[in-house]
Amino acid sequence: MIFGEPYFRILRTAGGLFIALAALAQENPFRNNKGAIQEGHALYDRTCTGCHGMNGTVGARGPALAGGRNYYRTTDQALYDTIHQGLPGTGMPAIGLAQADIWKVVTYIRSLRATASDAFVPGDAAHGEQIFWGQGNCGSCHMINGRGGILGPDLSNIGGERTIERIRAALTSPERQPPDGYRAVDVVTSDGVHLSGVLKNENNFSLQILDTQEKLRLFTRDELREVRYRSASFMPANYDKTLGSPGFEDLLAFLSRQARDGVRSGGRGESR
Repeated sequence: MIFGEPYFRILRTAGGLFIALAALAQENPFRNNKGAIQEGHALYDRTCTGCHGMNGTVGARGPALAGGRNYYRTTDQALYDTIHQGLPGTGMPAIGLAQADIWKVVTYIRSLRATASDAFVPGDAAHGEQIFWGQGNCGSCHMINGRGGILGPDLSNIGGERTIERIRAALTSPERQPPDGYRAVDVVTSDGVHLSGVLKNENNFSLQILDTQEKLRLFTRDELREVRYRSASFMPANYDKTLGSPGFEDLLAFLSRQARDGVRSGGRGESR
């Protein structure tokens, strides 16, 4: 097939348009900037809470903007355009903020959605690692990259899966509903042996637990005299008190860096 000059003229025009449109896309100048996040938070409180709720968690007239759900607008540019231009036909108006202030609001919203590995997490991660394997005794139940215990969930990607707020809450408040496979249980066998562990599987006829010695045990129901399900997990919920500050913050910094993709973005924390 032979193409004439008009065809290439169209290509050049289309290519120029593509380049022009790409040039309109802007980089967020405040991405992962702690000061901008704080300023964006203040701007958000003044302009956005009426519809999207405090901290973006419960939207009254608009959707919640914080983590824990899927989003249609995920990029910084898409968020910027929405705030700057509004959404015609919806209750979302254009917000009359300066360009820099819009970017700060975008930065704050992104911080609400960020997993711990993408968030600004101050603390000494190297010291936090020592606490994890030492004073905190976390490694007796949890594994990171093949090292540690199996009684609790594997934490090799905890920073890439959870927000820093969820990690902090797990260390400081009892978990109301432990993940499947980690509910704490106590059993008494028909011959009087007491065992504790985490429930792995159960049905009307049998029960399987991983005991505190990391031995997997299977019992039929008639082999058990008593089964008691604990309301709380084996996970301590007072690390902020037992470790104090800065030890607790250092542990958070270490956990925030546990992400399988290995990315070390600029907002992932600072060493003291």
